[in-house]
Amino acid sequence: MLKRGLVVGLKTTWTLGKVIFPVTLLVTLLQHTPVLDWVIKWISPLMGWFGLSGDAAIPLVLGNFLNLYAAIGAILSLELTVKEVFILAVMLSFSHNMIIESTVAAKVGIKMWIVVAVRIGLSLFSALVINLVWNGGSNLAKYGLVSTSEEQVTGWGNIFFAGIEKASLGIVQLAMIVIPLMIVIQVLKELKWLAVFSKWMSPITKALGMKENTSTTLAAGILFGLAFGAGVMIQAVKEDNVSKKDLTLAFIFLVACHAVVEDTLIFIPLGIPVLPLLLIRVITATLLTILVAFIWKRVEQNGRKEPVYGN
Repeated sequence: MLKRGLVVGLKTTWTLGKVIFPVTLLVTLLQHTPVLDWVIKWISPLMGWFGLSGDAAIPLVLGNFLNLYAAIGAILSLELTVKEVFILAVMLSFSHNMIIESTVAAKVGIKMWIVVAVRIGLSLFSALVINLVWNGGSNLAKYGLVSTSEEQVTGWGNIFFAGIEKASLGIVQLAMIVIPLMIVIQVLKELKWLAVFSKWMSPITKALGMKENTSTTLAAGILFGLAFGAGVMIQAVKEDNVSKKDLTLAFIFLVACHAVVEDTLIFIPLGIPVLPLLLIRVITATLLTILVAFIWKRVEQNGRKEPVYGN
């Protein structure tokens, strides 16, 4: 079982490395061309509303269209303050991998525009609030194994080598997190602990305004994420006859707070406090879901039967 988990971890690291390595290298090279300067100058006024410099637009775009690993690859190649990195981490934790994860939601039965609107809305709102509330974090962020030396690199040969070095160190750091994580996930799958966790989740699903049969869908999303847990969620929806209302509420929670282990630990190499990041996601997801459930209960038609998936 551990061996299978290790194999999955290595394969996952290889898959992610194929994204993060070229992205980190490309962004490092682009920093020495006029291209990024033009983009940064054009978008800087907008980014300033969220307490970010124009450079921060790069990981935001990559994170939303690709995934968190591509975004982190870009962050590793930029000199940002601790506050900027934390704001980016919060924004990206709410809004990342939009194309794949929104498609997954649509496949399960949720309208894509709901997922996109909630995720982008939470991302922008959280950045505005953090920027207004937090006055600290002005020191330059340190990325663990990745050096933030201010020494200027000259010559395309040296620039290319520096990019390769930075990209390689970034992959090493991510592998140190991804491989153990995949082993744990393999153990959870094979020992059938997901079913146990979903039972434990039943009181929570009730508190969030959902029926008990939503717990497996919620557990899969919380543990494995929208993309990795898609197969489990789709099967759970079919087998457990989850109503459209409960499924919508579950995904509203999950778009704000999913893959809590991976999507939290993945930011450790960036040197930011990850506990506040996790708490922001959990509290936001909980309050938003309860609010939507309350409003839904008030406006739904009396005696109207909810459509059920899986019949």
